[in-house]
Amino acid sequence: MDFRAVLETLAAFFERRAEPFAVIGGVALATYGLARTTFDLDLVVHRRVQDDLVRFLEGQGYQTLHRSPGYSSHLHADSARGAVDVVFVGSDTGDQIFSEAARVVGPGGLEVVVPCPEHLIAMKVVAMKNDPTRRFHDMADIAFLLRGETVDRGAVRGTFVRHGMLESYREIERALEA
Repeated sequence: MDFRAVLETLAAFFERRAEPFAVIGGVALATYGLARTTFDLDLVVHRRVQDDLVRFLEGQGYQTLHRSPGYSSHLHADSARGAVDVVFVGSDTGDQIFSEAARVVGPGGLEVVVPCPEHLIAMKVVAMKNDPTRRFHDMADIAFLLRGETVDRGAVRGTFVRHGMLESYREIERALEA
């Protein structure tokens, strides 16, 4: 996948609408130092752009594989355009994510916006809760992010508590202390 080309296309879409977006998933984790192979581009955007964004992606030749109020998944037949997954959030959540996000150097030297570690972790907690098969992989990503010196562990713990997953947080803490 040509991450830079896909990001430039999507950035132009969001810029024309003066709508924020942020890169999440494997590309965001790479900007925090966790390099791993990823084959898709994951974004978080305001829910209010969902219809326009899905139409735009379909106009670019992407097939919509799944669509729900909070998530959509798209695949292009051209492997250079690859797969794009989008998390849609409400205005208040989005405003918080984007106000605390950072601009960093991403794929191909392109500047991208990534959520702070606490927000990336929150999205992973929700993903694990909704799809327990993601647990092993997401727990490892969360443990990596928690190693950051500036991460607010109290806020992260609160996220786990709110989602009824305190024992999972304790498991990560024990692993980090070992």
